[in-house]
Amino acid sequence: MNNFNFLCDTKFIFGKETEKTVGSEIKQYGKKVLFVNDGGDYLKTTGLYDSVVNSLNEENLEFIELSGVKANPEVELVRKGIDICKKENIDFILAVGGGSVIDTAKSIGVGVYYNGDVWDIYEGVGTINDTLPVGVVLTIPATGSEASISAILTNGNTKRAIDDVRIRPVFSVMNPELTYSLPPFQTTAGCVDIISHVFERYFTNTKNVEFTDRLCESTIKTIIDNVYKVMKNPKDYEARAEIMWAGTIAHNGILGVGRDECWGAHMIGHELSGEYKITHGTTLALILPHWMKYVYKHDVMRFVRYAVEVWGIRQNYDNPEETALAGIEKTKEFFESVGQPTSLKDVNVGDEKIVEMAEKCTKNGNVGGFVSLSKEDVINIYKSALE
Repeated sequence: MNNFNFLCDTKFIFGKETEKTVGSEIKQYGKKVLFVNDGGDYLKTTGLYDSVVNSLNEENLEFIELSGVKANPEVELVRKGIDICKKENIDFILAVGGGSVIDTAKSIGVGVYYNGDVWDIYEGVGTINDTLPVGVVLTIPATGSEASISAILTNGNTKRAIDDVRIRPVFSVMNPELTYSLPPFQTTAGCVDIISHVFERYFTNTKNVEFTDRLCESTIKTIIDNVYKVMKNPKDYEARAEIMWAGTIAHNGILGVGRDECWGAHMIGHELSGEYKITHGTTLALILPHWMKYVYKHDVMRFVRYAVEVWGIRQNYDNPEETALAGIEKTKEFFESVGQPTSLKDVNVGDEKIVEMAEKCTKNGNVGGFVSLSKEDVINIYKSALE
């Protein structure tokens, strides 16, 4: 196990009707709020919009609304939000939605304190100086952005990420009831995203990390068990709650303590969503089985453990590769069983942009901590995903 420092200072407010507490949580940070959302109909039809506004009004908080966040958050709206915050002397940013809304809020928060274009920070030529505090009302369990140090932003067809402990939300309101209305495809794409966050920690070169191995395996199994329950009954509160909390644990950093992480598959998937605007979780369903098959020989026994502990596959001691490959196949079958595609052909993507995407993916060098992937490796994984 590696040395580590770990602090997750996000306050979690979990359970039914907790969205009614946002005003009292925010008032300690100031009086003027930027209310960021995607403008979706669900905000009004579920009563969430009114609950949030009423809570803000009860605490005499002034707010300005910024709506229109898209599935892959775009820098143009972030720039608009930064301008509003500077002009209106905003004290706090409230994100009501899923990962794209939260990442938009985080990006605005750091942009307010940066003397230049916020995209500089995502390109690595600008630095984070400080941030406005951000709070969250989570509606889509998927990205884990409600408690993570990460944010993702898109500029045209380019998608980039930043990581900084200062951008963790100061609080996250998490009511599983708010996820009842999620369409099945969005629910399952979110679950793939959650599992992928665990994979990026689980497939590691660090030895003797038994405790976090078991936490990772339990988190994956929790998602597998409960996604089928919500597909059968979208209003299964307990199953929704398990998924929501597992999504937070998957990406708040606890599963990565003391171990090297990977993130190669994520980098490859980002190029797909940047180029083709495919839902982030879906890009991971498209890439992960092929990434796994491409890299498993680097540490066959790590994949054997995954197959045995997560999928209950009986270990073939004479032929460990058979066990490893069976676990990879079960992963692919699981993604397909919940309606997520595992071939680029399923989403009408051909080989036209493969080289371009691989070049952008490896612009700053090889990607991936488990296996270091070159441009040619990334091309090969994209080609495999065409099959």
